[in-house]
Amino acid sequence: MPPSSSAAETAFPAAAVSCAVVREGRLLMIRRRNPPNAGRLALPGGKVTAGECLAAAARRELFEETGVQARACTPFTAIDVIEHDAQGRLRFHYVVVVMRMAWEAGEPVAGDDATHACWMDLETLSAAAGDICATASEVALQLLGAENQR
Repeated sequence: MPPSSSAAETAFPAAAVSCAVVREGRLLMIRRRNPPNAGRLALPGGKVTAGECLAAAARRELFEETGVQARACTPFTAIDVIEHDAQGRLRFHYVVVVMRMAWEAGEPVAGDDATHACWMDLETLSAAAGDICATASEVALQLLGAENQR
């Protein structure tokens, strides 16, 4: 009998989206209820379901978590979110595609996986730097920094 494989050897990364919605120089952020990054500020988003395209997943997750409606424009970047337990075993691996989105309607109201939702400008994000997940902080600086260069 062949040796059994560990979960990490047989598992596949899960596809997920994050929603980068900039409106009037402010980025839409949420405080996450669940891991990864529970309790921290992050971009709205979540898992892509089987058969769902990235744009549809982004629109759905954005609306579920914030009540905001936006059009998915283009992928902005992709990020690996990988976590291991104390023994080094893989807990999860998400490949997160950050979608640039154009606001259409609605004001943020926390729902689903969000305990809080709000628009944040670069100054406010910088002041909250220790409270923001690292990947969202990088994306925010790239997006809002570029907006301030215009």
